[in-house]
Amino acid sequence: MKKSAQTTTTATMKLVQRCCQALDAKKAENVQVLDVRTQSSITDYLVVATGTSEPHLRALRIELEKVLGQAGTRVLGIEAIQESGWIVVDVFDVMVHLFLPEMRGRYALENLWKDAIKVPPSKCLLPRKREKNLLHTN
Repeated sequence: MKKSAQTTTTATMKLVQRCCQALDAKKAENVQVLDVRTQSSITDYLVVATGTSEPHLRALRIELEKVLGQAGTRVLGIEAIQESGWIVVDVFDVMVHLFLPEMRGRYALENLWKDAIKVPPSKCLLPRKREKNLLHTN
């Protein structure tokens, strides 16, 4: 049975949200999501984020792999040349690009995909669970 376009879009957006949640949990900077469905035949969304150092980039990648694995999502490939300042995680409908600041500026993917639709941050992060007992009332 073939999935409907709406089901596929909803599942893909949940995948984007999982990726953004993982990156947020490990303090990625300047996370942006680009909807490239009308520009690309190979992926639907690009998630672009900045890490502060090579170890931070590795931590972001590891967290992505962990979160995606827990959700039963298969990572198709990871391109991570040591000390390059750029890691790509391919999850088919979503491509995650992790950069050091200087590499992100050099490659400027947001400019390369300037016709893409920027997805607002409010749609990219899953709602956080409300913490109980944060405020004590007497």
